[in-house]
Amino acid sequence: MEQGELTVVGRVVSASNATLVCEAATDSDPTPVRCVYKPVRGEVPLWDFPDGTLAGREVASFEISDALGWDVIPPTVLRDGPFGPGMVQRWIDTPERHGEHGDRVELVDLCPPDLVPAGWIPVLQAYDGDGEEVSLIHADDPRLNRMAVLDLLLNNADRKGGHALEGLDGYVYGVDHGICLHREDKLRTVLWGWAGTAVDDVLMADVVEFVDGFADRVEPRVRGHITESEIEALLGRACALVANPVMPQPMSSRPIPWPAF
Repeated sequence: MEQGELTVVGRVVSASNATLVCEAATDSDPTPVRCVYKPVRGEVPLWDFPDGTLAGREVASFEISDALGWDVIPPTVLRDGPFGPGMVQRWIDTPERHGEHGDRVELVDLCPPDLVPAGWIPVLQAYDGDGEEVSLIHADDPRLNRMAVLDLLLNNADRKGGHALEGLDGYVYGVDHGICLHREDKLRTVLWGWAGTAVDDVLMADVVEFVDGFADRVEPRVRGHITESEIEALLGRACALVANPVMPQPMSSRPIPWPAF
């Protein structure tokens, strides 16, 4: 993925920025690796994220996830490609879903308010496009909970339902981290079900280690991808979580990204 030639095989047409599906292979290892390639030249400028690139923020987010040892974000690198420099990330295969809702509830889903399944947490009630009342729900799953804690550290402004993927390997992965790591509070997520609850002790032990080794093991990995003030804000969020290991309550007037999926 880092060195192989990228061959474009498709495009995610629903994405707001240019998102290409590629296969990467080298002469010494011709077995292709499927990946997502988002060239910088295909990014739509955002007035509230004027610094750096979305690709750089995606790479920084991966480096933070990797430094925590959580493997939430698939391997992500910044490299050249067919349309110039961009982010390249390993593709995640997910179970096939049949029919409108299939035979399984997604990690983040919609359902009638009186039919919330056991093991899922309702986040809010709303109306769908047909005017039917629905509940936005997510699984009460430790794999997803770890992602919610990571989003708090990343200050993720866009955790949509479709950005949490359950891979065929049993891991839960987060994708699309181009609008993370702003110095101002911009947390917008569908994973509010744990608001006000204590963060798991095992996760907090990783956060403490993250803070203790920040200068040597974290800062060099994100420098150049985000600004100095954003690096300071990242450390500040981690230190605040250590001081008060509780998931926050929604504070802004827009705590959920739109659209939610």
